[in-house]
Amino acid sequence: MSVVLISILTLVGLGVASALVLYMASKKFQVFEDPRIDQVEEVLPKSNCGGCGFPGCRAFAEALVKADDISDLKCPVGGSATMTKVSEILGKAVADVKPQLAVVRCNGSCEHRPKLNIYDGAMSCTVAAALYGGETGCSYGCLGCGDCVVACKFDAMYMDEATGLPVVIEENCVACGKCVEACPKNIIELRNVGPKSRRIFVSCVNKDKGAVAKKACAVACIGCSKCFKVCPHEAITMADNLAYIDDDKCKLCRKCVEECPTFSIHELNFPPRKKKVEEEAIVEA
Repeated sequence: MSVVLISILTLVGLGVASALVLYMASKKFQVFEDPRIDQVEEVLPKSNCGGCGFPGCRAFAEALVKADDISDLKCPVGGSATMTKVSEILGKAVADVKPQLAVVRCNGSCEHRPKLNIYDGAMSCTVAAALYGGETGCSYGCLGCGDCVVACKFDAMYMDEATGLPVVIEENCVACGKCVEACPKNIIELRNVGPKSRRIFVSCVNKDKGAVAKKACAVACIGCSKCFKVCPHEAITMADNLAYIDDDKCKLCRKCVEECPTFSIHELNFPPRKKKVEEEAIVEA
């Protein structure tokens, strides 16, 4: 038998032996994957935005399948419709997911919040926040560099050149929370969409005392508590010289809006108010 033939047979034998070893190893160490993971992933929006708290839709699907209780897990992009499909696949109860949108809790435009200095550094809110309090007297407000806009994957935000503030495009927002995470000043919040997309919130996060806050920004919350006193639904709390409206308790009566002396409480998507008749009865001369 020639040397070449022996070499070929040896190599063939080694190949077969190696294949058998690998086959047995794959069977022994085979990891079983629940087929429901693929089914759940299929009904998820595949946006991989991370709004669910997991790195992607696949990871979220795995967590849903493995969890005994999924009532605390939600997909902000797919909302209740998607979670209902997940419930049907897994036979597990899911909580009702209230649709939410991002709101910007700062109204300190250039008109209301004059600049005291000019920032000349990297155009990043994170960098600017690490260096100093900002260009104005309010160290709590928007820095205007647009980190939130960059973080948004759904083209749901843009920077308004006139005000220097971010604006939310409601029809594009999926409440993934990426803009919330990106803002170092914590001025962006996810709030319930509300009936007919109507919302009321305090557009300020300034915790300074009233006089200091008002000097820095004309539309700052001054902690006067007038809104707190007039709210009939106990939806407003006062803490650190700042009012906050709980959107789960708010009944959208708008009494707080009328009471606010600095117009820091915003009402969105409401019809125009009817003009009050100055005198209900006119006394004829």
